[in-house]
Amino acid sequence: MSKVLWNYLLVIPALFGGLVVLSSAALAAEVEKTAQPTQQVVPIDKIIPTGIAQKTSSESSPAPVNAEPLGNRSDRIEQVTSVSQLSDVQPTDWAFQALQSLVERYGVIAGYPDGTFKGNRGLTRYEFAAGLNAALDRLNELIATSTGELVRKEDLATLQKLQEQFASELAALRGRVDALETRQAKVEANQFSTTTKLVGDATFLVADTFGDRANNTAADDTNDGTQTIFAYRARLNFQTSFTGRDQLTTLLTAGNNIPNLGTTTGTQMTRFTIDGDGRGDTYLSQLTYRFPLGSKATVWVGPRALQPAVFTPTLNGAIGGLNGAVSRFATFNHTVYRPGFDGAGLAFGYKFSDKLQLSLGYIADNNQAPNPTRGLFNGTNLALAQLTISPTRQLDIGLTYTRKYYTDNTTGADPAFNVTGGTGSAFARNPFEQNSTTTDNFGFQFNWRTTRSLTLGGWFGYTRAHQNRGGDSDATIINTALTVGFPDLLKKGNVGGIIVGIPPKVTSSDYRNGAGILREDPSTSLHIEAFYTYRVNDNITVTPDFYVITKPEHNDNNDPIWVGALRTTFTF
Repeated sequence: MSKVLWNYLLVIPALFGGLVVLSSAALAAEVEKTAQPTQQVVPIDKIIPTGIAQKTSSESSPAPVNAEPLGNRSDRIEQVTSVSQLSDVQPTDWAFQALQSLVERYGVIAGYPDGTFKGNRGLTRYEFAAGLNAALDRLNELIATSTGELVRKEDLATLQKLQEQFASELAALRGRVDALETRQAKVEANQFSTTTKLVGDATFLVADTFGDRANNTAADDTNDGTQTIFAYRARLNFQTSFTGRDQLTTLLTAGNNIPNLGTTTGTQMTRFTIDGDGRGDTYLSQLTYRFPLGSKATVWVGPRALQPAVFTPTLNGAIGGLNGAVSRFATFNHTVYRPGFDGAGLAFGYKFSDKLQLSLGYIADNNQAPNPTRGLFNGTNLALAQLTISPTRQLDIGLTYTRKYYTDNTTGADPAFNVTGGTGSAFARNPFEQNSTTTDNFGFQFNWRTTRSLTLGGWFGYTRAHQNRGGDSDATIINTALTVGFPDLLKKGNVGGIIVGIPPKVTSSDYRNGAGILREDPSTSLHIEAFYTYRVNDNITVTPDFYVITKPEHNDNNDPIWVGALRTTFTF
């Protein structure tokens, strides 16, 4: 075979945007992608705020986004205008002139993002046929645009010989493309919507608690009052895109009858992450909209359930979420990420680089936001700022400040106080009873992917609470946790985890109630939990989970309470 022919054997596969691989599997994947709605979406259990390489979720809502993870770089192949841009191609290379001719005469050579061509890579006959087909298309384009004089007669002769030699492969390739185009047309004709993708999940939960009720009085039954429960929750998530880069999330929740165990155990420390609010009907549980602002910024706005975990990386992806731990405490640091109310407001994320991202947000209680007497700025609200630092691809660190304000609830007209997001002791959740309260919350979170099979994470939260009305008291609240995750434990796709921590606790306070009792926790509880999520298939997971609360309510007069649960999650 002539040297000219060898030149084309080397360079033609680079046509059509680089090393083209159009095997049947690649073509099928491409058609499957184009047959979907134009927006970029993720499953509702994948919460990945813009620019962060981690997954997480809030107990109230998912947070679909379209951003690139921190530490990842685009693999897009760039068109080159000069062969000198390819660092691994030298003038002494035997194919240098062929590459130079294709770059300068036809503009059909592309390189990799690192500035290389990788000319020593092997290729299959199908890959070669795909590249040859692209070359023919390019020549036809030049001729059709009256630039045929750029095409040399000897080049056309060579391509004609190659076309004859690879006639069977080109025919097979065209046949595959025709078949896939037919399949694509059929999928598009029967799809749910051209702008909306529907995803959902259903959760079945069997659980029971063991141990005496916390903070018993003489009139209380000291025995375990909780029976074995079988509860469920189902959600439908409509993910709509109008530009291909934005997303409107409309989340419907039905049958959210998973109970709040705190009502029977006497402590909110036993709560599940997905327990309900007592509603048995179908209701709108989230309505948010996300869109890019330039190439590095993302904006979120929403009147319903715009939670901090929607727009801020919580750095607890291995442990939290639909496939993580069952308890509420294990989800993330609630003092900074969970306001204790559903949010309505605005958030902003900016990715400075692969190693640094800023998250900002302001939300008000979504029941007070539409009320003219309260509105966005005169009621219960939260403001958040977080720097997420990724010094390496394996380590993420979050430095978070959250300021919360809660209005008086002495008449019962406003939402009950919950400054620690539904976890911790009663003193921590409501340090000054129902008097207006402001809290300054500081959080340090980290997630370290030490190996493919081991992740270490955790957080420390410090809260300074101040009484605004009815007095001038102060209180200090802390909470902390250490998590260990085991991705792909025993089987690919499975995950195991262990969580040990201290739920929110009032370590110091100068507030006393009407009976003169100081609202300060006398002891220290531990939350110890273990779970294992077994992936039956891509759509079904089963999670046995077990956790114990020592000295519930941070009171050593209370006996430990044990919680066992079996959760089955269906995603579709």
